[in-house]
Parts: sequence; C-alpha cells; structure tokens
Amino acid sequence: MTLEILISTLDEGINSVPAMLLEQREGIGYVVSWQHSEGKEIAMPSQLKRDDVKVCDLVGRGLSRNRNNGLRNATADVCLIADDDCRYTHERLQTVIDTFAQNPEVDIATFQFEGAGSTKTFPKKTFNLSTFPKGYFVSSIEIALRRKSVVNKIWFNENFGLGAQVFHCGEEHIFIQDALSQGLTCMFFPITIVSENDSTISISRDVESGTLMAHGAMMHLYNPKTKYLRVLIKAYRLWRKRNVPLFKALRHMNNGIKYIKSHPEMMKTTSSST
Repeated sequence: MTLEILISTLDEGINSVPAMLLEQREGIGYVVSWQHSEGKEIAMPSQLKRDDVKVCDLVGRGLSRNRNNGLRNATADVCLIADDDCRYTHERLQTVIDTFAQNPEVDIATFQFEGAGSTKTFPKKTFNLSTFPKGYFVSSIEIALRRKSVVNKIWFNENFGLGAQVFHCGEEHIFIQDALSQGLTCMFFPITIVSENDSTISISRDVESGTLMAHGAMMHLYNPKTKYLRVLIKAYRLWRKRNVPLFKALRHMNNGIKYIKSHPEMMKTTSSST
C-alpha cells in the first residue's frame, strides 16, 4: 500500500517544504500543490528535485482549491492532507498505512496532531464520524483518505476555507459531511500522526469576519433547528475566551446565516475547478 503526503503551500511557503521531507522510502511520496499569487516569481528549492516529490503549480488563491489540486495529482493508495509546517516520522506514516490496511472498510480516517500552541483535545476512543462527540472538530491535517474511494466523488468545497471569497473556514467539516452523504465510511482513530510548527494561526483567524460568517453558515447547514441558540453560545464563548466583542460575533454569524440561505448554490460543488 502506497502513501502520498499532499502538501498545500503558497508563494514563499515553498521554501518551508524541504524541511518536511524524510529520507526516501519505497511507497511514500509527496505531492506539493504550490499556489502562486499574481505577479510573484519565486524559485523552487533544489531540494525538491527528488524522485519521490511531485510539484504541481496552481495560479490564484484559496486553500480548498489548493487541496483539490493536490488530490487531482495524487496517485497513491492513501493520501494524507498536509500544510507546509507539518512534520512527520516514518513510524507515524507507517501507522497511517497500517490503519487503512487493517480497516479495509474505512474510506476516510481522521487522527490527532500535536503542536506547541495547540489547546485542542481529542476523544479517547475510535468512533464513526457520522456522530461527532461534543467539542470535537476535524482539522485538515488530521485527514487521511483512500484515494479511489474519494476522487471524483467528493472534493473540498472551494467556497469555504482560507482565501475563499466569503467563508474562511469550515471546509473540513463540509468535506466529511459530503463523504458521509455519499455513503463513505469515516472514522476517527486516537493516534497522533503529525506535529505542526504553528498551530496558533487558527486562533487569530477565529475573530475575523469571514471566519465568524462561516460559523454562522455551518450552523444553518448542519444545525438548522438550533442555529440561533448555537450562535448565542458561540458568541458568548468567543467573548469570554478571546475577548471578541459580543455584538460583532453575533452580527457576523447572523450575516453568515443570511448569506448561505440566499446563496444555496455554494453547497452544490461536486467537483473541483481547475
């Protein structure tokens, strides 16, 4: 069984990718989806000129577009979603391969990451992602997938995620929900597979309008009966824990609900754009 690490990077981020590379090992490779902002010319590091590394250029922005570009160019049995600040070991990568080999019914698996600035906690037991335990959410770098089960069935929704026009997060949850709706088996395994150098970035984004709007949109999509109660609770927690002005959070989350209600076509993305 082969595995590829699908690394999304933007502009100068390509210079961080060589630090991710391990000693070459048969059956393990890297697909680097390298987004370029308009007008920027950056040289590719010579360390990436290896037989086990494939660099795929992509013009423009949008993290979900970048993820999908990696998926389109992948060829391995198992794909692992990654950012350019992730760090792996061969032992941890082998654990991912073994998990899929030992659980042939699993199409998508989520795992655990560790990071110096992370406060995220994880459940103690394996469970099916059709029912999320309280407080649990999926991060992109925790996702591994059986490529043939996923490609041409589901993609990351390019209307959500960092760099998207309106909604700046939520793509991971939508990806899992789309997989479940297609009948795929998605499981969580309480195994740490990756270390992240900068796990505090998402905390600073939590106060941005695009992130708050995405929270509101997600509540409308997946908790329609309790969405306004959830908006109140989320706004209160952001105020208490992050000092986010209460009415700012309420306003943007409600704007997110209104926006997704008036633009239902944003949820109809069934294949990746090029």
